[in-house]
Amino acid sequence: MTRRTGLFISLEGIDGSGKSTQAELLAEGLEAAGHDVLLTREPGGSPGAEEIRALVLRGDPARWSAETEILLFTAARRDHMERVIQPALDAGRIVVCDRFADSTRMYQGLSRGDLRDLVDSLHDLMIGREPDLTILIDMDPSAGLARAKGRNGVEERFEDFGLELQERMRAGYLDLAKAAPERFRVIDGARDMKAVARDVLAAATAALP
Repeated sequence: MTRRTGLFISLEGIDGSGKSTQAELLAEGLEAAGHDVLLTREPGGSPGAEEIRALVLRGDPARWSAETEILLFTAARRDHMERVIQPALDAGRIVVCDRFADSTRMYQGLSRGDLRDLVDSLHDLMIGREPDLTILIDMDPSAGLARAKGRNGVEERFEDFGLELQERMRAGYLDLAKAAPERFRVIDGARDMKAVARDVLAAATAALP
């Protein structure tokens, strides 16, 4: 999975950061500018991966061990890449993905011990590529968690780990951005939605061939 013809953009952020909304707005903005865009998400994005999503995002926080989650997410991502993302890139489309491997590095890599090496090893073995551009929507963890819990949804298993995990993930995301500045663009998410969307679209537009 190393061919690169289209442009692969991922959006990352802690729970409640507004990342999913910004992914939708980015796809709309790029389409309005005349680009052929595929909007997708992780975990999920393909029929098989969506089935795995239901397994890992619902239920008790202790339902799965972190190691099992890493295997499940990697399986979902492999199917998503094979069936959806790579064919779209090969067709020259822009892929906008709500979360990708960086989420696994943060959630499973940090939630119950230091498992980053395992996440990275499996990613290198089974996926083998990163997005061309990753937009990190950054915001205060307490505000993000309050927003996420306020949705009262059924996919809140990771929110139920509490504020400490969100704080660790925010720090971890910012560390990732510092380690890979050529791939990451950090956007302040604690602003009006339209202001954030303008900055996100500008970052994506700058990355276009």
